[in-house]
Amino acid sequence: MTELTLEQRIQLVRQTIDKAANGRPVTLVGVTKTKPADMIVRAIKAGIDVIGENYVQEYREKSAAGAYEGAKVHIIGHLQTNKVKYVAGKVDMIQSVDSLALLQAIDKRAGALQTVQDVLIEVNIGREPDKTGCAPEALDELLARAGELASIRVRGLMAIPPAENSRAYFAPMYNLFVDNCQKKYDNVSMDFLSMGMSDDFADAVRQGANMVRVGSLLFGPRNYI
Repeated sequence: MTELTLEQRIQLVRQTIDKAANGRPVTLVGVTKTKPADMIVRAIKAGIDVIGENYVQEYREKSAAGAYEGAKVHIIGHLQTNKVKYVAGKVDMIQSVDSLALLQAIDKRAGALQTVQDVLIEVNIGREPDKTGCAPEALDELLARAGELASIRVRGLMAIPPAENSRAYFAPMYNLFVDNCQKKYDNVSMDFLSMGMSDDFADAVRQGANMVRVGSLLFGPRNYI
């Protein structure tokens, strides 16, 4: 069987999303960790309108190469406070915000640039000790504190459930999202629930996600050296 082209894989993933969403709009984030700039350019031409990067250094190198023209860029990997200066006010969204210290660092940098940075709060829904993300019970306090920061705009929640049983965590994450949709915080709107990746994105959409992060299914295995 002939291997599908990148363009065909993008089309197939979009069709799968559309079927699972049953008419709801869902944002497809193409995750390009370790992928070269020319592949990103090709993906954008094929209809990927949001690119997700895990590492700040990769983002900087590919941005300098003009890889992202015509698309939005989201930082989806763990962000250290000392690297905030390289992305705040430059990328369209930071999806992996999980602490007050990181919120404050982003707010300070965005404020200095006289802009407002869109972010998602990452929740460690599986309570895994080796993963980033705030604990579910800490979310209320973090959202309240985010509302005090003038250069931050929280747009929703993000989660990376445990890989071995990710589907069991989609409904609890959606319920957490819905609960917070009903609360009123300054500078906070629950527009996006980002969950689901290459192995489980269709199930995530069926369980309420309206943003999915798909990498290897679109771009193939990562090119680790």
